[in-house]
Amino acid sequence: MRRRPRRWAESILIAAVYAAYSCGRLLARGDADTAVGHGLAILRIEETLALDLERPLNRLFTTVPALGVPADFAYASLHYLVTPAVLIWLYRRRPAAYLAARTWLMLATLIGLVGFTLLPTCPPRLLDPGHGFVDTMARFSAYGWWGGEASAPRGLGSFTNQYAAMPSLHVGWALWCGVMLWRYGRTPLPRVLGAAYPLLTVLVVMGTANHYFLDAVAGAAVMGAGLLLTPPVRRALDRLADRIFGGESERNHPRVSDGWETSAGERIPGRRPAPTAADDTPASAR
Repeated sequence: MRRRPRRWAESILIAAVYAAYSCGRLLARGDADTAVGHGLAILRIEETLALDLERPLNRLFTTVPALGVPADFAYASLHYLVTPAVLIWLYRRRPAAYLAARTWLMLATLIGLVGFTLLPTCPPRLLDPGHGFVDTMARFSAYGWWGGEASAPRGLGSFTNQYAAMPSLHVGWALWCGVMLWRYGRTPLPRVLGAAYPLLTVLVVMGTANHYFLDAVAGAAVMGAGLLLTPPVRRALDRLADRIFGGESERNHPRVSDGWETSAGERIPGRRPAPTAADDTPASAR
């Protein structure tokens, strides 16, 4: 089992990656017309393929506040709570799996940031009301801590990128959490939660009109790409660490002496032959 990495180093690394991701989201803002065009294009594709599942879910969440309000809380809160909790759980209980899992999550997040940059997308809730969507975050904002303009804390909506919708990293992170819970949970409960959490997240992001169904599909695809890239990236990082910190550990190398030893009074080591049965015979018996 690998040694658990240093806590302070991991905290700094994760904080730095998340800060870069958050700043990147803000810098990746596209203009409204382009984002609306992308959103409508996605909606037309879904309508053609009969995949516009977000419409009936959004109507249900809008007309039944007992579903809509908890869904808004889940959308605005769970990814901030569950993802770090699973990371900490892996760090403490599964150190051998932690490094690869952490690398997978970070790679997928950075790939998602590329998607936000290349494809700014207007979410369904910001489309013209004539398209049939209701912004549940705005409608039920009085019940929660978020503002009417975004899922950010009230008053901080201008500090978030509302067009960072494709892919849905809410779904991507939830899928990562689900895989970790399913694979490394020791009891049935973590596995049940691991299966339920991604599915619940897909329903929530569509029912609150924050994402299209294809955004959710793209979020899963991003996690798949991150998973495929994790082994080569880990190997590259290991090679870099070997160069910086002096190569592989001593246990991976043969003994330096390799049988060459010195005795008292010897200046130059000589290779000694392996002892024979005669060598073990007491002198009195020879």
